[in-house]
Amino acid sequence: MNTVKNTMRAVSQDVLGGPEVLKVVELERPEPRPNEVLVRVRAAGLNPTDWKHRATGGFLGKPPFVLGWDVSGVVEAVGIGVARFAPGDEVFGMLSYPFGHGSHAEYVAAPARVFALKPAGVDHTQAGALPLVSLTAWQALVETAELRPGQRVLIHAAAGGVGHVAVQIAKARGAYVIGTASAGKHEFLRGLGVDEAIDYRETDFAEAVKDVDVVLDTIGGDHSLRSLRVLRPGGVVVSILPVGSQDFYAEAERLGVRAVRMLVDADRTGMQAIAELVEEGKLRATIAGTFPLADAAQAHALGDTGRTTGKLVLTI
Repeated sequence: MNTVKNTMRAVSQDVLGGPEVLKVVELERPEPRPNEVLVRVRAAGLNPTDWKHRATGGFLGKPPFVLGWDVSGVVEAVGIGVARFAPGDEVFGMLSYPFGHGSHAEYVAAPARVFALKPAGVDHTQAGALPLVSLTAWQALVETAELRPGQRVLIHAAAGGVGHVAVQIAKARGAYVIGTASAGKHEFLRGLGVDEAIDYRETDFAEAVKDVDVVLDTIGGDHSLRSLRVLRPGGVVVSILPVGSQDFYAEAERLGVRAVRMLVDADRTGMQAIAELVEEGKLRATIAGTFPLADAAQAHALGDTGRTTGKLVLTI
């Protein structure tokens, strides 16, 4: 007698710690609730928030849990009330951050509103790399900073996951882009369209840059404060590190500029805008490496180095 498999493989952990705490387990396959879709995951990006939560628990607290917010895959089933998608549709999106985690598995159930149709011109690996970093950059540059054509934007760690996507979004908006990265990554940045590359190891960006309209701060700490000094009056630093010293806001007020901290949020409209950029050939993720579920610990170990260019992706 044929039976339907109601379990799935997933990467989980029972304790906090290094990459070695990750293991592949069998879990019950979720069922879509009203307004949810069940997606068979084909690719799921990894992000710094994954290794941070693995090591510290972060917003999620104590394990066990399944990490992962990026997802690209195929709709397996839809819950009551879902009108936009049907089984067989190829979709990509970011699960609700932070508590919608769970894409590092064979299946994930999530609200239909977090997904958009996957652009036909890219594969699941490419689509699975994009959601979290792209939404972060889009919400920081377009929605928060209201970046306009001709404005000058400084992007810290411009060769990283968020950074290299932010460069492309800023260029698509018609901005003049300055990016910081080690010298060995400057050719990569120029290929993305960066107008001016700064070697952070040799040059103090706060001395070398001025009259900037928008700074995307992907590093936090002292970088946030120092970034305020390169702005022109009325400019804004948007930090994607949501927690930090209140001096950031006090210094911004003193200088006559804006300081904003933000946390990425799942958003259909943003995903559709990202899909359009991909379809127009204006946005593409650089893939630093792909790994099967069984090698998730290796991917985390590589991510822990903080030296990758682009994105790491689990393929399923």
